[in-house]
Amino acid sequence: MAIWNQLRQSAQGMQTQLVAKKNDLKSGAFRDASMAMCALVAAADGSVDPAERQRVAGLIATNEVLNNFPADDLQRRFNDYLNKLMADFAFGKVSVLQEIGKTKKKPAEARAVIQIGIIIGGADGTFDKTEQAVVREACFAVGLSPEEFDL
Repeated sequence: MAIWNQLRQSAQGMQTQLVAKKNDLKSGAFRDASMAMCALVAAADGSVDPAERQRVAGLIATNEVLNNFPADDLQRRFNDYLNKLMADFAFGKVSVLQEIGKTKKKPAEARAVIQIGIIIGGADGTFDKTEQAVVREACFAVGLSPEEFDL
């Protein structure tokens, strides 16, 4: 139970940080990278179950930062990235990581995208090794150290 509490507190802390930067997170690159990250984490284990789609839909509907964008647009982008990943995970991952990498020049956006990946990864109470691995890869794509996020 202690690990779950620690993960939940970490996700809550990240959410607080995201909300504090809400006004800085309005670019198209952030929007696209956020949905790419959600798709990457959801598909990390090679399949996407309805519960994972539900978690992303919940994040889109309730996350204050993502409320900067129309929910139906975010959902469409998430589904497009997810379809790329499910068609050919290795090839799709390259494309999705490139999309995430577009936030590299804006460190606040890059950090926020990584934080969203961690929030999605931990939404079910476990942030498993495959989810951690893709978020770690995303860290490299945006030029941030995975250690900054305890990855």
